[in-house]
Amino acid sequence: MRPFTRLIEAIAAEGAGALVSLVKVEGSSPREAGARMVVRPSGGFHGTIGGGELEWQALAAAADALAAGRGPARRAVKSLGPDLGQCCGGRVEWLIETFDARDRAELEALAEAERAGAFMTVASKAEDGRLLRIVAADSGKVVAFTRASAKQARAARPGDRALLKRAVGGTLSFAPAHAGAVDRRGEGGRRQAPPGAGRRAVDLLPDGGLIETFAPANTCLYLFGAGHVGRALVLALAPLPFDVRWIDSRPEAFPARAPHNVTMVHSANPANELAGAPDGAQVLVMTHSHPLDLDIVARALGVERFAFVGLIGSATKRARFLSQMRAASLSEAALAKLVCPIGLPGVEGKEPAVIAASVAAQLLGARGGG
Repeated sequence: MRPFTRLIEAIAAEGAGALVSLVKVEGSSPREAGARMVVRPSGGFHGTIGGGELEWQALAAAADALAAGRGPARRAVKSLGPDLGQCCGGRVEWLIETFDARDRAELEALAEAERAGAFMTVASKAEDGRLLRIVAADSGKVVAFTRASAKQARAARPGDRALLKRAVGGTLSFAPAHAGAVDRRGEGGRRQAPPGAGRRAVDLLPDGGLIETFAPANTCLYLFGAGHVGRALVLALAPLPFDVRWIDSRPEAFPARAPHNVTMVHSANPANELAGAPDGAQVLVMTHSHPLDLDIVARALGVERFAFVGLIGSATKRARFLSQMRAASLSEAALAKLVCPIGLPGVEGKEPAVIAASVAAQLLGARGGG
């Protein structure tokens, strides 16, 4: 979920929106610190902080905050057992913020950062009790602020700057740089770790502010082929934690629109796209051409750096491909990683939507190391 984009949508549709964030978790909890929900005045919401009584009470508290109008941030600490009757033995602290049209410029800057990828913010508590966020992009030891936040960053209180510097272990650059403009490609043109990688999602500051890392733990999937199954699969993956790079050599094969987590790529040489894929990405091949399938699979297996390499097809197709790749001197260890047929065993049906559901579940299992 992109919370700031959802807030803009809520304000456009209903005039206001609330952001519920888990900012601290101790012990056992259904969700981690950094989990968020966006709540509308009508009661509709996006995201989850764990369901059950915890979420029910948070939704009620967000509704009260929205009814009171745009105001100071509200915090509450809940013991999941004594306070909520849940079996989890932990404690959580939530933060509820309300927004309306007056916050449009700030939310647009945050949404812009969301679209560019992972990013960080430092939030200071203002005199009226609201949080003011400064958007930053972490590149190694330098934090570069977005254009929309550069002026605000220069005016940040010295204490906020010092806290942010300690959090990122580096220096601050107030040059107006877009969060997504930092080159994150390393050796071989592969993508490097995103901003905030390895850091806590939320750090509470002594003055009531916080440092947040917005780095969704999405798995990068390179999907080759925009046929019927490919189309069904991107829809199945739309609500799931994947960033899909959808590649085809036929521009007319793509639909007019794709889910927000999908990037459609027309490439005359699809296999070449693998060079830019990050280590640990998943690769799934289902093009209209068996020779093209073979080329992509052979390259993906040959570099031995992808977490999952799947190929649509039968056991016969797998055997033929293995024979050809063996003749091309690919190692047995590399060949053994080819997943074909794809999908969970026992799920019957050749309809694209059925195949897509089965493959989506398989990718989730592979994502978790299963």
